Amino acid sequence: MVSNQLRDAFAEACAFIRGLYTAAPQVACILGSGLSGFADQVEDAQVIPYDEIPHFPRLTVPGHQGRLVLGHIHRVPVAILQGRAHFYEGYDLRELTLPVRVLRALGAHSLVVTNAAGSLHTDWSVGDLMLITDHLNMPGLAGHNPLRGPNDDALGERFPAMSDAYDVQYRRIVCELASEQQLTLRQGVYAMVGGPNFETPAEIRALRILGADAVGMSTVPEVLVARHGGMRVLGLSMLSNICVDAVDSKMPPANHAEVLASGKLAAEKLSRLLEGFFAQLQERTFNG
Repeated sequence: MVSNQLRDAFAEACAFIRGLYTAAPQVACILGSGLSGFADQVEDAQVIPYDEIPHFPRLTVPGHQGRLVLGHIHRVPVAILQGRAHFYEGYDLRELTLPVRVLRALGAHSLVVTNAAGSLHTDWSVGDLMLITDHLNMPGLAGHNPLRGPNDDALGERFPAMSDAYDVQYRRIVCELASEQQLTLRQGVYAMVGGPNFETPAEIRALRILGADAVGMSTVPEVLVARHGGMRVLGLSMLSNICVDAVDSKMPPANHAEVLASGKLAAEKLSRLLEGFFAQLQERTFNG
C-alpha cells in the first residue's frame, strides 16, 4: 500500500467512523489474544465490527473479536480495538497498522497496546503481566517495517527515533498502580517474531542472548506507526506460557489454546491495572 493509497484508505475509514460516532477519542487501546473483556468497561459504548469499516483488516485468529468500541472510561474518550491482525495472516504491514493510523487521525494522542507473550524466564509465572520497556523488532531486522516505502510527511517524519518508544511517565503510573494493587508486574523487552509457528528452542536461547524477556507475534508494527504519528505508547504483555529452550525439555510445547486460557487467568488483573491507568489519565494533565 503506497503513500497515496494509504492516505485514501484511512481517510475513507475515518469518514465512515465519524459518520457513526462524532466524538474524538483521546486514547486508543489494542486488546490482544484472550484479553478482549476489558472493552466491557467502556461506558456509553458504540460498537462497530471491523467487517463494516472500509479497509480495516479481517481477523482470522480465535480470541480476537474484531470490533471497534468507542466511548468513555473514567470520562476519558477511548477507542478500543478488540483484537488485531497479524503479519502471519498475510497482511502487508501498512494494512495491518491502518487502524492505528485511523485512530490517530480521529484524535487519539496515546496508544495502549496489550498482547499475549511467552516468557523467556523460567522463574516467571504464567498469568503474570509484563510492562514493556523496549522491543526487539525481528521482522524489522529482515526489512519488514510498516514505515518502509515513500514517507508521508503529513503522517510523521522519515526517520522517527525509537529510543523512547514506551512512554516513561505512563510506565511510572503503571508501576505505582501495580504496587498499590499488590500485583506482580514484570518489566522487560518484548521481542516480535513473524509466526505463526512458535519458536524453536534455539531461537528462544538466541532471543535471550539478545536481551529479550518475552516473545510474541504482534505489537511492534503498531508501536512503530504510533510513534511515527507522535503518539505516546504504553505496552503490556500477559505472559501466556514459559518458552521451551531445550529440545529434550519435559515442558509441554506452546499452543494457542494455552494462550487463550492464560488470557482468562490474567484478564481481571489486566482490567484492574488498565482501569486504574485511565483513572489516572483523567486526573493528570499531559501534553497530547
